[in-house]
Amino acid sequence: MKKYITVAAVALALAAGVGVYLGSGTTEAPASTFVLLDGSKKSTNDLKGKVTLVNFWATSCVTCVAEMPKVIATYDKYKSKGYDTLAVAMSYDPPSYVVNFAETRKLPFKVAIDNTGSVAQAWGDVKLTPTTYLVNKKGEIVKRYVGEPDFAELHKLIEKLLAEA
Repeated sequence: MKKYITVAAVALALAAGVGVYLGSGTTEAPASTFVLLDGSKKSTNDLKGKVTLVNFWATSCVTCVAEMPKVIATYDKYKSKGYDTLAVAMSYDPPSYVVNFAETRKLPFKVAIDNTGSVAQAWGDVKLTPTTYLVNKKGEIVKRYVGEPDFAELHKLIEKLLAEA
């Protein structure tokens, strides 16, 4: 019964557009290869040394599009302090839409396209967008959000992680 109540609460929160934190503690970010829009590749190991926001999104996701200015503002606020953002477009998102979105919105961070869905699968079988992970400097997932994060709370957590050695 408890499981159904939790699922219902998550569904209700998502329907209301509220980000939900799922999971606790830290786990190693899954080994993945991200194919960026310019054709270059980035691996999970490349995330180490910076606090990184990994955002699974889609151009067809209303919440994703609505939160993107806040994702950009967060990146701009912390990028000079050792923070990075990696936006991972879902496999069902047409690459031309992703490229157009990144160019017209002038996304200042790296954008990857998960053509095969293998990255979403590796990161916990991501199906709902936006799903956002905050990864610490050691390459560990510190927090996972489904839906738009509370950006004020996210900024506090980013500042705490940036202050860590």
